[in-house]
Amino acid sequence: MSDILLVHGSCHGAWCWRDTIPALEKLGHSARAMDMPSHGDDPTPLSEVTLESCAQSVADALGEETVLIAHSWGGFPATLAADIAPEKVRRLIYLCAYVPREGLSLVDMRKLAPRQPILKAVDRDASGRSYGIKPEYAQEVFYADCPAGTTEFALTHLSQQATLPQTTPAHLGEGHKAIPKSYIRCLYDNAIPTEFQAEMVADWPREDVYEMATSHSPFFADPKGLAALVDDILKKS
Repeated sequence: MSDILLVHGSCHGAWCWRDTIPALEKLGHSARAMDMPSHGDDPTPLSEVTLESCAQSVADALGEETVLIAHSWGGFPATLAADIAPEKVRRLIYLCAYVPREGLSLVDMRKLAPRQPILKAVDRDASGRSYGIKPEYAQEVFYADCPAGTTEFALTHLSQQATLPQTTPAHLGEGHKAIPKSYIRCLYDNAIPTEFQAEMVADWPREDVYEMATSHSPFFADPKGLAALVDDILKKS
């Protein structure tokens, strides 16, 4: 049995793992999700959210020997959390997530991708300090292959995403480097181009890179398949 901490992506929260947690528990794991600052039930004002506070929130949620699964933007705070408390992280699994590079922000990395399919769904507020998701593009970009009702459920829970954490360059430490890592590419991702996902891990050992034939939200599209793949990864480690 593994202690698994699930880290959400932009505008999401712990709620997005509702179907994956029981699937992991059915396979014998202890799975839990967290809300990063200003998301879900976390009351932090958007104006106070930083990259550092997001990373610290993940680090604070770690157990003694935790498997970190980070989705999308969650790859940034999860990696930095592994730098903060490397002794608490057993493995770091990136789920169609950004793998930070030294000195680059998430926005910097997004611009390196050959396509920008997510931009049409981004609804920036007038101040530029946060953004949300345009409802008319939510299904196409995030939930294209998810069961009926998923988009409607998500739209009632999505929250504003603070911009500052995603424009702040990541300064990586040594802690995360020694932690075993796996990457799960989503082949029909309409948010982060799957070819860019492949580029981010081009120099990784092939046995550490996996694929799922889903959209950007495998936790809704195929939670049992995701849980089974995570279980397989952990059995091999």
